[in-house]
Amino acid sequence: MKDIGKKYRRVVLVCTNQKENGKECCAMKGAAELHAKLKEEMKKADLTVRVSRSGCLDRCADGITVAIMPDDIWLGGVTEADIPEIVEMVK
Repeated sequence: MKDIGKKYRRVVLVCTNQKENGKECCAMKGAAELHAKLKEEMKKADLTVRVSRSGCLDRCADGITVAIMPDDIWLGGVTEADIPEIVEMVK
């Protein structure tokens, strides 16, 4: 293995996990759409931030869950209305 260096100041993980059998999950709450919109807004703000989809963050009842690393900030119940505040958090 080799150290490839750090490309982004922060990584924003958006849980987009889809559970089987209709169990409560972030995907059923619109996580894919939120991920796309958040990514778009980060680009508009010209921030060196990676917005990635993630598998289960084990906070299904609190979803849509977003984690901001390396700040160790965990947000639950995130909606599109929260995107401007999240953009400000990572500036």
